[in-house]
Amino acid sequence: MRHTPYPHSYYAASASPAPERPALQGAHETDVCVIGAGYTGISTALFLLEQGFRVTVLEAARVGFGASGRNGGQIVNSYSRDLDVVEKQVGPRQARLLGEMAFEGGQIIRDRVRRYAIDCDLKDGGVFAAVNHRQLKALEEQQALWRRYGYDRVELLDASGIRGVVNTDLYVGGSLDMGGGHIHPLNLVLGEAAAVESLGGIIHEQSAVMRVQPGERPVAYTEHGQVTARFLVVAGNAYLGDLLPSLAAKSMPCGTQVVATEPLGEELAHSLLPQDYCVEDCNYLLDYYRLSADKRLIFGGGVVYGARDPADIEALVRPNLVRTFPQLRNVKIDYAWTGNFLLTLSRLPQMGRLGSNIYYSQGCSGHGVTFTHVAGRVLAEAIRGQAERFDAFAALPHYPFPGGRLLRVPLTALGAWYYQLRDRIGW
Repeated sequence: MRHTPYPHSYYAASASPAPERPALQGAHETDVCVIGAGYTGISTALFLLEQGFRVTVLEAARVGFGASGRNGGQIVNSYSRDLDVVEKQVGPRQARLLGEMAFEGGQIIRDRVRRYAIDCDLKDGGVFAAVNHRQLKALEEQQALWRRYGYDRVELLDASGIRGVVNTDLYVGGSLDMGGGHIHPLNLVLGEAAAVESLGGIIHEQSAVMRVQPGERPVAYTEHGQVTARFLVVAGNAYLGDLLPSLAAKSMPCGTQVVATEPLGEELAHSLLPQDYCVEDCNYLLDYYRLSADKRLIFGGGVVYGARDPADIEALVRPNLVRTFPQLRNVKIDYAWTGNFLLTLSRLPQMGRLGSNIYYSQGCSGHGVTFTHVAGRVLAEAIRGQAERFDAFAALPHYPFPGGRLLRVPLTALGAWYYQLRDRIGW
């Protein structure tokens, strides 16, 4: 039987102890079968179990193997395209529902950490850093936009203010969102998985779903077993492959690269990020970074369209790290890894239903830590028959990438080059 271990990342090396769950064997029945044990799947399972459903989760590798266990660990509010874009695409009622949910994910995470005593190094405070005055103006507009939806936890930072939270000359200002923050992402999903099992949920690892049979009681087939359920939830995101081709047609896996330095020591780490906030810049292809609990700098950025694994991740990330913090020019990189996220053409998440009882959520487009937790709650609501919020997402328009599978990568990369040029010239 194929065994897929965690990638060699800082998160895997520092993860809390977790059992290796057995692969699925034989035929089983349950209320809800969830495909994928990342944030979306585990969050959905946990909400359902809290409501009394029987739940079985099938995972192709290990809990949190994909983006949930490899990301930058940043709690970021709203969606990859902000609410002004949403307002232009939908009516006022739908915009109101989506706007209310834009700030829900971080609170769900904090509630889960508190309720289930999850040790994941949770810290409050996230900074958006403006590289030029056009970006700073956009942050001012974002603050006003979020206030219209009742969210008032953002403080604007001028050049002096941002130097007080991140020690670099790179930025002209920024904003501080105290509803943002950061976590050890793999430990968060491992803690949530333990909570699933504490409520009677069943998780099978090394159990890739090879085929789904729709019907009144859909069936998920693995190599050595099958699960029949009343409802099926598809939560594979960028690691779903071609299991359901209709979902793959309107999304594209993309890779992002992350490195973790050697431990910097308390004094140097404090000098870089004195408030221990996480930071992301406002560029189209953004850099993001934060301190780990043991005072490493975790720094990520860049996008590889089509999700290829780069040959030399450090060579891709180090120049931006050093440009941000020249004082780390000679720092040693202890870990370098890549992880895939799922991009949609609209940069808005896709949620929907295939038939009457197969639900899916995918395409967080870089805002997955928070949105996946919202998705779990919304999917659970829909399965319980409360579909208003689910319908608000399901009604969002989504389109295939131009050029189909053959040309979507080069055409998307060309578009990204255009936006990178705009960032560089401040246009």
